[in-house]
Amino acid sequence: MLDAVVVGAGPNGLTAAVELARRGFSVALFEARGTVGGGARTEELTLPGFRHDPCSAAHPLAVSSPAFRGLPLERHGLEWLHPELPMAHPFLDGTAAVLSRSVGETAASFGPRDAGAYRRLVTPFLHRWDTLVRDFMSLPLTALPRDPVTLARFGLVGLPPSTWLARRFHDERARTLFAGLVAHVMAPLSGFATSAIGLVFALAAHTRGWPVARGGSQAISDALAAHLRELGGTVHTDYEVKRLDDLPPARAYVFDTSPTALARIAGFGDHYARYRYGPGVFKIDYALDGPVPWTAAEARRAGTVQIGADSAEIGAALHAASRENRAPEAPFLITVQPSVVDPTRAPEGKHVFWAYGHVPHGWTGDLTDAIERQLERFAPGFRDRVLARATAGPPELAARNANYIGGDIATGAVSGLQTLLRPKLSLFPYATPHPAVFICSQATPPGPGVHGMPGHNAAKAVWRRLRQT
Repeated sequence: MLDAVVVGAGPNGLTAAVELARRGFSVALFEARGTVGGGARTEELTLPGFRHDPCSAAHPLAVSSPAFRGLPLERHGLEWLHPELPMAHPFLDGTAAVLSRSVGETAASFGPRDAGAYRRLVTPFLHRWDTLVRDFMSLPLTALPRDPVTLARFGLVGLPPSTWLARRFHDERARTLFAGLVAHVMAPLSGFATSAIGLVFALAAHTRGWPVARGGSQAISDALAAHLRELGGTVHTDYEVKRLDDLPPARAYVFDTSPTALARIAGFGDHYARYRYGPGVFKIDYALDGPVPWTAAEARRAGTVQIGADSAEIGAALHAASRENRAPEAPFLITVQPSVVDPTRAPEGKHVFWAYGHVPHGWTGDLTDAIERQLERFAPGFRDRVLARATAGPPELAARNANYIGGDIATGAVSGLQTLLRPKLSLFPYATPHPAVFICSQATPPGPGVHGMPGHNAAKAVWRRLRQT
């Protein structure tokens, strides 16, 4: 009998399996797709030689993750590449605000009236980032805070809505960039703890950067899988699990799946019936015959580029997708251009680029024209650079990754109390109605992103049970 079986080879399932194998437990991992990866994959979606990331591409949380930083992933081929600027937010006048490794450069891009306010916002946390991120991402009840004072101070700033934090700034440049940071998790700007979301992304840029993985996000997943095999674990792909009886006998079962799928497989009925899924996204992967012709010079040097004319436009786009059940006319876009720093992603002189905008849950329309109209506002002539495109709305995203129900790439709404308390109101979020069954997907704390911490935290709960039995 195995000690643990893990279902789902996304970053969290892989991390949970590795953490258990590191502690001497026998582990087998089962994945329905032909390759490991989940939200961290790389595929030729458009033309030969163009390597795209179907979901996550830039990794501010991965490079800061306590789970990943404790593993020898570089030994298994993972190499982080840092663009000159982690992120840029261009404006219609041809200028841009930036999120730089340098706090000074970032503050200066906001203008003199807000430079001091931004410095005062981030400075108290910069030198305590490694401890803060461990405390922030390890809760609840998986470890005692190492720096409770800083964590409490962060909570005072981060728990209110981002619209409150925006009042610190006088001008639109800082407000717009910060609104875009919050919108990465598709949360309305007025939501609970949205200040914390924006602040985490900003601090991550200043301390560790927003890198891409050389060769694509698949390198993260492949490195985790290689380390798991090195530790004696086994990986089984093309193995779809429809019920618990499909799995070999084990002392514990750990699911990197949506709560909905877990309830169906394990027979939990309506246990997660109140769990809410959020808006979907419409994503386009592009093969380009040259770099994106951004008007703002800063955007040409950035790995990630946020697109939204001002905070009001960003807020309206989020509200349309999450509250009005309609696609926004001017969608807020998150775009990533990995080939500005990684020439292995496209043939010489060519580039890969992706962009996505928020749409209602389960939306079946086509946002291509709206996305490209937005891009043309900030990069005139963009359409002329397009060699090929691969589009994916909510139905296609859900077909590629069963955790993305209705196109929700966060595997659950990041709003209200569900921002922190997911998938249920519980002190033990990784436990389920069955004492030997656990959940470790991004539907559990600390939530979405490629950082492995839900898997890391769930593994702690599992090995505590295994030690007791």
